[in-house]
Amino acid sequence: MNKEVKEFLANWGISPENVNTDEMLDLFLEEMEDGLTEKGSSLSMIPTYISDKSSMVPGKKLIVIDAGGTNLRTCLVKFDENSQPEITDFKKVPMPGVKKEVSAKEFFGVFANQVEDIIDQSDYIGFCFSYAAAISADNDGTPLVFSKEIKAPEVIGKKVGASLLAELKSRGFNVENKKIAVLNDTVATLLAGKAAASKDKQYDGYVGFILGTGTNTAYLEKNSNIKKLADVNDGYQVINVESGSLKASQGKMDELFNSTTKDPTQYIFEKMISGAYLGPLSNVAMKKAVEEGVLSKEFGKRFAEVGDVNTTQMSNYLEMPFNEEYKLVRCVKGNERDAENLWYILKSIIERAAKVTAINLTAAVIKTEFGKNPLHPVCINADVLHSIKQNI
Repeated sequence: MNKEVKEFLANWGISPENVNTDEMLDLFLEEMEDGLTEKGSSLSMIPTYISDKSSMVPGKKLIVIDAGGTNLRTCLVKFDENSQPEITDFKKVPMPGVKKEVSAKEFFGVFANQVEDIIDQSDYIGFCFSYAAAISADNDGTPLVFSKEIKAPEVIGKKVGASLLAELKSRGFNVENKKIAVLNDTVATLLAGKAAASKDKQYDGYVGFILGTGTNTAYLEKNSNIKKLADVNDGYQVINVESGSLKASQGKMDELFNSTTKDPTQYIFEKMISGAYLGPLSNVAMKKAVEEGVLSKEFGKRFAEVGDVNTTQMSNYLEMPFNEEYKLVRCVKGNERDAENLWYILKSIIERAAKVTAINLTAAVIKTEFGKNPLHPVCINADVLHSIKQNI
C-alpha cells in the first residue's frame, strides 16, 4: 500500500489501525454490563425469557414467520427425532417498509396475508423478528426501533404477536388458542447452534451472531446478573444484546456517511460492519478519494456514470479485479494506479469490519464467563452474509 492511500485511510478513520482493540473491547463489556442494569446503555441487552434448557419437541407442526432485514418468509416446520426439519408451504415476499413508509395496518396486513393459508394447521407460531423488541414474559415482542432502514414508525410500541392475531381475527379466523413466541433472529441463531451442536463436543456456553443486512449478538447470561429484572430464578437465559447499536468511536468518513442515513445517530456499530452499509460507506469513501486525488478524475467520471455500488458489487471487485463484467473494474480500466488504490481502500474497509467483528465476538464470549475449560468451549453459531464472508 502506497503512502498516499495509507494517509487517506488513516486521516478519514477507515483503516483497521484506527481501531484500538483494547479500548473497543472495554467499551463493549462496560456497555453490556450497564445494559443489564437500570443505568442505561447504548446496548439494549434485552432479556428473552428463553432459558438454556429450551429444546424442540419432535413431531409437532409449527407455523414459522421470519421477518428479516430484506425478506419476509413463512412456512410450516416439523422436526423429527434426529432434529432434522421438514419444511413445507414456504413463501417469501419483500419486508413491508423497505421501499416506502407503511402504516401499522399495512405492516401487519402483509404478515397476515402470508400466514392465513396455514393458520389453521397449528396453534403454535414462532415469530423470528429481526429488530430490537422488548420481550414480555408471555413471549410477545414490542418493537423499540427499526434498523436496516425499515420505515414503519406506527409499529413502534405495538406488540407484534398480538397485533398479528388481531389482524387475523378481523378477517374471521379463530385465534383464541393461538400462541405466538416472538424472538430475535440472533436469538434463533444461538438456539440453532445449540440444537445442532455436535454430540462429540460438550459446550458450556453459546453465542449467536448475525452479520448480514444488519448485525447483532446473543449470548447466555446468568440470571442473577440481570439486575433490571425482578424475581429472576437461578440459572441462565438468552440475552439479545442489540450489538449493532453500540456507540463506538468512529472516524470522519463514518460520520460523513452516517449523515446520509435515515437515523444518523442510531446503530453506529452496525454501520461499520453490516451488509446494508458497507457498500454505501465505500461509495462515500470512493467519492472522497476522487476529491483528494487518491483516485483519478477519470475514475470519478466513470463512477458517476455507472452509479453507486452495493456491498456485493464492492466484494466482486475485491474477488475478481479483472472481470470487466463488474462495473468497478470498468471504472479503473487502463489505470493501474486507480486499480491498486481502489483495491486497498475497499479491502481496508472490509478488514476494519473483520477486526471490530472479532472484538464483538470476544466481548460476548468473555461475558458468558464460559469457555475457560478447553474440553468445554463456547459454541459460536454465526449467520454471515456471503459477500462479507468471502472477504473476511
